[in-house]
Order: sequence, then C-alpha cells, then structure tokens
Amino acid sequence: MTQTVPNGFQVNAPYVEEILMKLLTTPSPSGYCMHIMKLLEEEAAKLGYEVERTPKGNGIVTIPGASAEEGTLALTAHVDTLGAMVRSIKANGMLRITPLGGYAMQTIEGEYCTIHTRDGRTYEGTVLSTKPSVHVYSDAREWKREEANMEIRIDEDVAGKADTEKLGIAVGDIVSWDPRAKILPNGWIKSRHLDDKASVAALFGVLEWLKREGRTPERTLKLIFSTYEEVGHGASYIPPDVTEMIAVDMGALGDDLSATEKDVSICAKDSSGPYDYEMTSKLIELAKREQLPHAVDIYPHYGSDASAALRGGSNIRAALIGPGVHASHGMERTHRDAVLNTARLLLAYIL
Repeated sequence: MTQTVPNGFQVNAPYVEEILMKLLTTPSPSGYCMHIMKLLEEEAAKLGYEVERTPKGNGIVTIPGASAEEGTLALTAHVDTLGAMVRSIKANGMLRITPLGGYAMQTIEGEYCTIHTRDGRTYEGTVLSTKPSVHVYSDAREWKREEANMEIRIDEDVAGKADTEKLGIAVGDIVSWDPRAKILPNGWIKSRHLDDKASVAALFGVLEWLKREGRTPERTLKLIFSTYEEVGHGASYIPPDVTEMIAVDMGALGDDLSATEKDVSICAKDSSGPYDYEMTSKLIELAKREQLPHAVDIYPHYGSDASAALRGGSNIRAALIGPGVHASHGMERTHRDAVLNTARLLLAYIL
C-alpha cells in the first residue's frame, strides 16, 4: 500500500511504519548505538544499499547522482536517543544516574527502563524519586526532581550495594527508557525517541522510493545516520565532498510556533543561528508545489546535526526540516502524515 499525493511521490507507508517500529524498539542512547546501526545495515542491504561506518560510528549511504559536476547533498538524521548512565551504586542497592542528552528529570519519573551491563546482561528497573510515596514522605509532592533526587529501583532481589554488584551492574553501564511505542490506526504515533527515529524512518522511505522507482538523484546523495547528536557532536565530521546538508530532525511545537504534529516543520533559525536562506526558501517553495502541509518556525532551544557540521568547520550550506513532534524529549507524539510528507519533501528536493 502506498499513499498517493498530487505530484506522485507515493511513499510506502506500511514500509515506513514497519521500519519506525523496529527503530523505536531498539535501544540506542547516545554512545550505545551498535545494535541500531547493525539494524540499519541489515535494512539498507535489503534495498541494495551499503552502509559505510565512520570511526566514531556514524553510518553513511552513498547514492551516485546523475551529474558529476554538482556538489554532494547530505541528508542527516540521528539514531541516538536520550537515556542515562549509571553514576553510582547506592548503599541501598539502587542506582544513581547521570543523563545522556538534555531532558527534564520529571519526564522520566515512573518510567520503566533497562540497564545494559558491559558483559551483555540486561535488567529491568523503574526510575523513581528518592521520596516516591506520598504515604510516607510529607514533602513527596514538592521534592525537587533533579539528578541527585532520582534513582533506579532494580527488579531483582537487591537489598544493598553488594547485591547489585553481584548482578554485574557497574558504574558506566547504559540505561535505556522503555519507548512505549504505538502506531494507532488513525495515524497517530506516540513513543519516546520519535526524536529522531521518525526522521530516520522518513529517510528509509526515501531510499525505498528511489529503489522501487529506479530513479537517480540529480547529484550524489549521502544519507548520514549519526550516533552522538543528543550530546552535540553527531555530524561534526562530514565527508569533504558535501556542499549542502539537510538535517532531518523533529520539528519543535508549542508556545508561538505554528507547526502541528501533522505538518512538515521547516526551521528558519534555531539557537545556533539562521539556516541557509536559499535552501530554506526552496524547501518552502517545494512544500507549496507538492501541496504538503507545512509550517516555517523558529526553534528557540535547539541545535541539529547541521549545527554540529557547521561548528566542526564544514564549508556547507545547511537547512533543517522534520515531522512535527509534540512534547519533545518527553512522551512524544507525531502523525503518520508528517513522517511521510517529510520523505516526500526530501524527494522533491533531491530530484
């Protein structure tokens, strides 16, 4: 099944949704992306594409273009997500954590999680405040949700630090959040980590369309899947032949921003500064031509892989688009239309 749009970019919706669920259910906090990169390699191979790995773990798919004279266009999306690392094992056997990525501590309170030990074992747990019960602590409601006041209760027979250590859990172990991913029949998609796995799924929608239709992009195309975006340096290095980059990342919603969860969000400026005027204008023009619901917005507290590439010294033009995502870095939600239309806008740009 594909969805028909006015000018014919019929992105395979079931395929995109299938890929998205695989991505969402594969743990990948920043610094722990080996499993999801293996998944990407396998999925790309099914379409006949090879994923080249960079030394720090990013993946690159290269598709030769029709013109050798044009510069290379990069599309980037990040597979890494928010998560945590074990900071210390407490005397009571519970775990103190340190965040991976920027989120408010109240957004993880009560969340189920998985602790990943370095020898390959996994244990389930729950993130709680250190005063988790209103029946016991008079200030439980007011207790500040900050790193020092949060801990993980492990679902094992643990009564003290020694018991936890016997499980093989140690400082530096990775903690991933249960994504609670759901794709509803009416098109709503709710899950943790739609930032940025929804965009990764959109890029695979682009790859599947190019392969199915037998089309060649106007210029060489590199799809870059980065692994450290949430900590600021995901695509700080990009191949030197790249002259333009479109970062494909979730669109911020709320306050005076105009995008919705059904829109393709086109970012004119974020906290790193304005994006390339000509590229942004072209994306707006193409969204109008393809009759894709979209909005142009300013993201006040945001940086992207394009920001990292520019700060890393890349001599490129850059733009930023993505599906609108509500409650970013919390319990996120988007809509199927926004993900598919992001893929369609990218196809319009590269063709």
